[in-house]
Amino acid sequence: MSVPRVLIIIQNLHVPFDRRVWLECKALVSAGYDVTVVCPKGPDDPAYHVIDDVKMHKYRGYSPGGSKLGYIGEYVYSFLMTLRLVLRARRQGKFQVLQACNPPDIFWPIAMMLRRIDGTRFVFDHHDLCPELYQSRFPDAAGLPYRGLRFLERMTHRTADHVTSTNDSYRDIAITRSGKAPDDVTVVRTGPDPDKLRRGQVDESCRRGHRFLVAYIGVMGPQDGVDIVVRAADEVVNKLGRTDVAFTLMGSGDCFDEVVALRDELGLADHVEFTGRVPDETVQRVMSAADLGLSPDPKNPLNDVSTMNKTMEYMAFELPVVAFDLRETRVSAGDAAEYVEPNDVAKYGQAIVDLLDDEVRRRRMGRHGRDLVETQLAWKHQQKAYVGVYDRLTGREAEAVTDQSADDQSADGVAGGVVGGPARTAGS
Repeated sequence: MSVPRVLIIIQNLHVPFDRRVWLECKALVSAGYDVTVVCPKGPDDPAYHVIDDVKMHKYRGYSPGGSKLGYIGEYVYSFLMTLRLVLRARRQGKFQVLQACNPPDIFWPIAMMLRRIDGTRFVFDHHDLCPELYQSRFPDAAGLPYRGLRFLERMTHRTADHVTSTNDSYRDIAITRSGKAPDDVTVVRTGPDPDKLRRGQVDESCRRGHRFLVAYIGVMGPQDGVDIVVRAADEVVNKLGRTDVAFTLMGSGDCFDEVVALRDELGLADHVEFTGRVPDETVQRVMSAADLGLSPDPKNPLNDVSTMNKTMEYMAFELPVVAFDLRETRVSAGDAAEYVEPNDVAKYGQAIVDLLDDEVRRRRMGRHGRDLVETQLAWKHQQKAYVGVYDRLTGREAEAVTDQSADDQSADGVAGGVVGGPARTAGS
C-alpha cells in the first residue's frame, strides 16, 4: 500500500514557526503520511529543506504594508507563488489530501484544480475569521470588501471535504454561516505540548533587577492589544508607582514599531523590553522566570470567538493569566485567568498589580492552568481527532476496520482448529 501524500498550505506564518501547523505535520508523519508544506520563508530559510521528514517548499514573503490595497497585493502575490510551488511539489506524485490554513481564505481554487486533475480531497484548517479580522483592523470599513471576504470564506468552507475548527464558535460559524454539514466539521484545538512547554529553573537575570516579571508572547498586530500592554504598564509603573515590575514582550508584527515608540513616549524603557521574535530557548527562560502572562486581546467580533494560543502557553508554564472577559478565553482558561472588563486599560493594570501581590492565588491559578493543559488541552488529546479526519478521507480508517475484521476471523479460525481438531479425532 502506497503512503498517502499530504500537502499543507499556509500563508501568514512559516513552518516550523507556526506551532499548530508544525504539530499537525508531526502528527501526520507519525501516523504514516508523507507530508509536504508550502509556505513563506522564515529568516535565513532556503527555498527547499526537510525537517523531521517534513518537506518544505518556501517562497520569499511579500508584505507591502497594512493598507487595504497592500493586503490585496500581498494575497495576489502569495497565491501565485503558492500555486507555482504546489505544481513543483506535485511533480513527485499526486496528493491525496490538500490542507489549506487561513488567513487568507484564497486557496480553494487550488483545491478545486487538484480535485479535478487528481481527485485530491480538501481539508480547510480554520485558524481565523477573515471577515471579522478585517473588521478588527478597519473598524469603519464595510460594504464590498467585507462582502468579498464573506464570499471567500463561504467558498472555502463549501469547497472543503472537511473543516477542522479551532473551537466550537468557529465550528458553529462553518455550519450556520457557510452551510457545512455538522458531520463535516471537527473541532481540533491548538493545544500546547506540555512535555516541551514546562516551567524550568528561574533565571533571575530575566527580571532585569526587578522583583516581578510579567510576560507577553505572540503576534503584534492591530487586533492583538499589544498597545494595551504598554498602556497597562504605564498604569502599573507611572500611575500606581510599582517600579518593582518588569515587562517582557516577545514577538513581532505589523504594529511592532508603533508599540515600541509608544513605550518610549511613555518613558517605560527601563521597565518594558521588546525582544522581537526569539528562539524557544529564550521563551523557556522568560516564561520560567515570569510571574504571570498577559492576554490583552480587546473584545471585538474576532477576538471574542477566537482561541488565543498564548493563553494556553502561559498555562503550560504554570502562569496565571490576565485577560479581558472574552467568550472563548473563558472556555480555554477557566479559573486559570483573571478576567477584566473588556478594553478597560486602567482595570487591566490594576488586575496585574492585584495578582502580583497575591502569591497564594497566583500559585493556585498556575497549578489549575497546568492541570487543564495536561488533562484536556494538550495536543496529544487533539491529534487523535485531527489524524482521524485524514484517515477517513484517505480510506485508511476503513482499511483498519477491514484488517481488524480479518484478524478477528483468523483468530476465530485458529481457535476453531484447536478446539475442533481434538473433538473430530475423538469421534473417528
